[in-house]
Amino acid sequence: DPRLEGWPLMSSPFPTTFIIGTYIYFVTSLGPKLMENKKPFELRQIMAFYNFSVVALSVYMTYEFLMSGWATGYSFRCDIVDYSRSPTALRMVRTCWLYYFSKFIELLDTIFFVLRKKNNQVTFLHVFHHSIMPWTWWFGVKFAAGGLGTFHALLNCIVHVIMYTYYGICSLGPAYHKYLWWKKYMTTIQLVQFIMITVHIGQIYIMDDCPYQYPIFMFIIWLYGSMFLVLFLHFWYHAYTKGQRLPKMARNGISKDQ
Repeated sequence: DPRLEGWPLMSSPFPTTFIIGTYIYFVTSLGPKLMENKKPFELRQIMAFYNFSVVALSVYMTYEFLMSGWATGYSFRCDIVDYSRSPTALRMVRTCWLYYFSKFIELLDTIFFVLRKKNNQVTFLHVFHHSIMPWTWWFGVKFAAGGLGTFHALLNCIVHVIMYTYYGICSLGPAYHKYLWWKKYMTTIQLVQFIMITVHIGQIYIMDDCPYQYPIFMFIIWLYGSMFLVLFLHFWYHAYTKGQRLPKMARNGISKDQ
């Protein structure tokens, strides 16, 4: 997309790949080794500021996705990418890039786990999810900034408003934990998100002659939605059905690990 020429990180996928590779190495190897003989950092105030900042950013991106297409003309079926330089099309490009960049900000989730020595929360699902999003979205922004391929980003922003609100309240301290009885439902919300993504993008198999410019992205998004639906169902089963996450204030649905 020539409209993105000169934009930060968009000249090549290699800077994104390097950042993600460095992130994976730090959170799975270097970070735990550096923290092995140190006391965990107390980051409550920093984390509260971070979480509520992500909430604000997610609210803003939700609004921008809605105003640049999803509430101003998209059909929720075969919505193609507008490659013009109209104000609405350029607004969508800026929103897509901001969403892509926000995925680097969210890498701090895992770094906070490592610095607080909560290594049990640095799971495959967590690291894989945080790694794959910015990498795949580089290609999404570079080639198809708009259209039906951005529906999952809109949903993800809405879910993050809820999720990071929970994290923000949790980081305020035990006095606020009584307001977090709805923790279990966050996983349900995430499951609903992936079901909606899979169903929406699955329309490619029943739509006739949809001229979406990069059909490969539709398949990747469908694969992504289906894969994370399975992974989150697996998490749900082990966390709540088998009760592996129920000890420690389980009656309130709150984990001391948060």
